[in-house]
Amino acid sequence: MSLTVYLSGEIHSNWRDEIKLGAERKGLDVTFTSAVTNHAASDAAGDHLGSEDKPFWRDHKSSKVNAIRTKTLIEKSDVVVVRFGDKYKQWNAAFDAGYCAALGKPFITLHADDIVHALKEVDAAALAWATDTDQIVDILKYVTTG
Repeated sequence: MSLTVYLSGEIHSNWRDEIKLGAERKGLDVTFTSAVTNHAASDAAGDHLGSEDKPFWRDHKSSKVNAIRTKTLIEKSDVVVVRFGDKYKQWNAAFDAGYCAALGKPFITLHADDIVHALKEVDAAALAWATDTDQIVDILKYVTTG
C-alpha cells in the first residue's frame, strides 16, 4: 500500500528529515508533503498582495495564502503527523490536528511526554501518539505492509 503523509508542526528541528530517511531505509512507499518550513517565506506568503502598516494584516494575508497549501495537502493526504516541539507553542499544529479531526482524517501526534496534559484533547482525537520519529516510521511500516 502506498500512502501520502502530511507532516505538520514545529519547524525548528529535523524531525521531518528523520521520518523521511527512516521510511526510505525501510523501503516504504510513502510520499511526504508539508507546509512551507522556511519561517521567513511563510511569514511573507501574502506580501505580494500589498504592503501593510499593521503586523496583524500582514499575518492575516499570509496565513490565508499558507492555508491554501495546508488545507489542500491535508485533504489530499492519507495520514497526517502532527509534531509539537518543546521550544514554541505551535498553535498552527493544534489547528491542523483539529482540522484533521473535523475531516475524519487519521492523524498521529508526535511529542514528548512532558506535554501530555496540555495536549490531552488533541491526543484523544489522534489515532496514535508517538514520542520519537522511529515510532512514526514503525507505524507507517505497519500501515503500509501489515
